[in-house]
Amino acid sequence: MEYTVKRSSRRSVSVEVGAGGRIIVRAPMTMSPDEIESFVLKHRKWAEKHIRMVMEREQKHPPATDENKKNMARQVAEIIKPRVEYYAALMGVHPNGIKITGADKRFGSCSSKNSLCFSYRLLEYSPRAIDYVVVHELAHIRHKNHGPAFYAEIAKVMPDYKLREQELKR
Repeated sequence: MEYTVKRSSRRSVSVEVGAGGRIIVRAPMTMSPDEIESFVLKHRKWAEKHIRMVMEREQKHPPATDENKKNMARQVAEIIKPRVEYYAALMGVHPNGIKITGADKRFGSCSSKNSLCFSYRLLEYSPRAIDYVVVHELAHIRHKNHGPAFYAEIAKVMPDYKLREQELKR
């Protein structure tokens, strides 16, 4: 199994599967190549499973061209802005701005200053899933973590949020 090692001043070792199913091992500077190899072999089944998942996801959602990215960002902005306004009013929160990004690893985020970002990749999902991401990020205006109160905030507006969340994981 091929992998790339990225060393840093960290204390622990980890394995991640990146784009194209590439394996990246993040290891401490002091860890020997034999220890790294042993760690990778120990986590081989996990890595193989996640490589399959990444490859399936990339088949369903291939990388977009620059032209497609611009069009998708414009389309998502047209969808997201009214949804944010609707749910923000329903939840009694006030975001400080909305931005559309090309984030690969997350569908949305909420800054410490309550500015929301959404990925244009949301266009590949159903309106139900998009609404969940909007409510999720708006809930972060009140709760800056993923604790029980955060999910209770989401459930007030969207009792079926777990089903919607599952759609994003497929």
